[in-house]
Amino acid sequence: MIEINNLTKRFDKTVAINNLNCVISEGTIFGLAGSNGSGKSTLLRTLAGVYEPDGGKVIIDGQDSFDNHEIKERCYFISDYPYFFNDSTVENMAKLLRGLYKSWDEERYTQLCKMFPIETNKRIINMSKGMQRQASLILAFSTRPKYLFLDEIFDGLDPVIRKTLKTIIIEDVTENNMTCIIASHNLREIDDICDRIVLLHSGSLVTNKETDELKNKMHKIHMAFNNPPDGDAFNHLDAQVLSQIGGYYVLMVKGDLDEVMEELKKLEPAFLEVMPSTLEEVFINEMEGVGYGK
Repeated sequence: MIEINNLTKRFDKTVAINNLNCVISEGTIFGLAGSNGSGKSTLLRTLAGVYEPDGGKVIIDGQDSFDNHEIKERCYFISDYPYFFNDSTVENMAKLLRGLYKSWDEERYTQLCKMFPIETNKRIINMSKGMQRQASLILAFSTRPKYLFLDEIFDGLDPVIRKTLKTIIIEDVTENNMTCIIASHNLREIDDICDRIVLLHSGSLVTNKETDELKNKMHKIHMAFNNPPDGDAFNHLDAQVLSQIGGYYVLMVKGDLDEVMEELKKLEPAFLEVMPSTLEEVFINEMEGVGYGK
């Protein structure tokens, strides 16, 4: 389990993480989303022990994680821009990691090298961005980490490899109780995989809910009227008009769905239907709620 207690991280006068509190349970796929500069990457680097907190603590399995070799051996972090030495290949990086991780799984390494279409003796820095990501993933999963931290990992991967990656993550979480934390600006990529989503803005927590709960508390509703209502017709609801074309409206509404539908029916629409909301739509609504983009 990961406990984030009053965590603060600064860079000069910039507060990247501001007194953050959160608990991440074992065996879950945990998503980090947020506005640009919200602190997602900083949080991952702090969890992985790359950055030392300026305030508060990161507790992993009951121990302070920073400068803790025992804890770091259970973790693996892939940054947004993975770093490799000029002469690094998958093979010589594997040789290095065999000595650093007691949990290294040689059989898994061989299996992953066959799954990902990559030349293991080719210099990694000469590979494309997507292939460098694949090299990082082969090495990461071969260490059998208990905690896997991934920063914008889907960026640069083709659809087939993205699907393969999601399958591997789900298998390791299900079979080995691994905890995976994924930071991504592309919410469509993590919508179908994450058990829980944290939304960050300016280093602070906006919301921390299970993915289904986060989507179910907001309802996308399509309505049509023979006679369009007044402009303030929806003011008594916690509603946002996403679009309007004549008498056809698309709303995003918060609240109990039965109560919302009862109120909307009073407006006597000719058509009324609830559509499933996406994580991206929820994100936009939550970010606008804290003034982002206004």
